[in-house]
Amino acid sequence: MSSARPYAWFDGSLATDLTDVTDDPGCLDTAGWWAVCVTYEGAPTFARFAKVRPAALPPGAWRGPTRDAWRSSLNRADYIAAVERIKEHIAAGDIYQGNVCRVLTAALPDADRADTAGLASLLARGNPAPYAGVINLPKIGVQVVTASPELYLQRTGAHITSRPIKGTAVTQEHMLEKDIAENIMIVDLVRNDLSAVCEPGSVDVPDVVVPESHPGLVHLVSTVTGTLRSGLGWSDMFAATFPPGSVTGCPKPRAVNLLAQVENGPRGPYCGAIGWVDADTKRAALAVGIRTFWIAQGRLHFGTGAGITAGSDPVGEWEETELKAHNLLNVASLFFCLIQKDSSIQRNSHSRKHTSIHFL
Repeated sequence: MSSARPYAWFDGSLATDLTDVTDDPGCLDTAGWWAVCVTYEGAPTFARFAKVRPAALPPGAWRGPTRDAWRSSLNRADYIAAVERIKEHIAAGDIYQGNVCRVLTAALPDADRADTAGLASLLARGNPAPYAGVINLPKIGVQVVTASPELYLQRTGAHITSRPIKGTAVTQEHMLEKDIAENIMIVDLVRNDLSAVCEPGSVDVPDVVVPESHPGLVHLVSTVTGTLRSGLGWSDMFAATFPPGSVTGCPKPRAVNLLAQVENGPRGPYCGAIGWVDADTKRAALAVGIRTFWIAQGRLHFGTGAGITAGSDPVGEWEETELKAHNLLNVASLFFCLIQKDSSIQRNSHSRKHTSIHFL
């Protein structure tokens, strides 16, 4: 599929024939199938597509930046200093937890031909994820590819589910007591958020602190559910729950304010909401925008972060951000092209540290 053509792909469904784009969350309670991208800072894009059908990822080509081209908004020393500052606020009682993030950026070698479908195909092979997806709206500057493992909000009728992730390690055996405590803290925050829009007594935690394996690491995941109150819709849900608690901290308003002071620039789609809403059937799945790439101004962007508590080791938190980014940056720095007559997957060397993958 041409990189200039608008489309979205989520959960095995391809959406084409763009009809509407708006920033009004009320549209999600009207009619049609909508692709959703809300930046961490709250800038929303809702795109309605007329045709949605079961389909594999469309074919595409991708040439990523070299692996050593990535630059971070916070270098190692700056990130460690930011963690130490957040720990000072925790010690002072301002907050209990805060998620310190940084954004990595690299110039694309051929930005005009950058193809989100090609990148998404590479991620599907090299870093499969339960909430993977693509939103490609180049004319309005929204080109996002996510390999998110984390569910922000799922809706089936009035039933609402969130699955916050807190706690990351190479293996389950490497998890710390700090990881478990952090997960439980965020579960309480998500419960409080959902309670603002759900029927009294309906908010439940059916699963708590469950290890979940993903490429190269293990997360701790909990599940929070509730029943949406009659008469409320997406505007109310966003107002009560956004930004997601797992990528902010608690108490959320104060954490958001403090994080803005220590992070060097906006997060963009990273840590926002990415997914789809079917207004006709009242079904939806929005991921937390982690493990997410986006294209802007000829550059590829990717965010990574770590949750900070009183027991955090600043160097260890930096290393956690490196762990989370490692596999995905390797995948995005590959070279990928479509060969019309060869359906086999071949690997060979490419100049400037690229790997070539040819497939139909």
